[in-house]
Amino acid sequence: MSEDRILLADMVFHGRHGTLQAEHELGQPFVVSVELHLDLRPAGTSDDLTKTVDYGEVHRMAREIVQGPPVQLIETLAQRIAAGTLGEHPVVEAVKVRVAKPHVRLDDTVLAGSAVEILRRREAEPGS
Repeated sequence: MSEDRILLADMVFHGRHGTLQAEHELGQPFVVSVELHLDLRPAGTSDDLTKTVDYGEVHRMAREIVQGPPVQLIETLAQRIAAGTLGEHPVVEAVKVRVAKPHVRLDDTVLAGSAVEILRRREAEPGS
């Protein structure tokens, strides 16, 4: 995996996800960070956007997923963002996605937040 990375940190989107009906009705902010692992030398030496990832596209995809149809788990959001990133950007070797849900209520306690972080690597092509 390349040591080079593109980081999209702390993107805040409003979504309607969670296991409680109220979460689906009212919604809440979700904080998403995406770390793309890829070789940045081709882009760095050529100054050519086609040799890297337009992170505006990754931002739009993450926003569409979080603002899209409700799911119960932030794990599902993270997986969809990772799969979409790897599917749409063949130069990405691996992607780390963090999805955080600020201000989580558990019984009579309010947490500053909860989060999941996943790392997904591109699977080797058959025969390679």
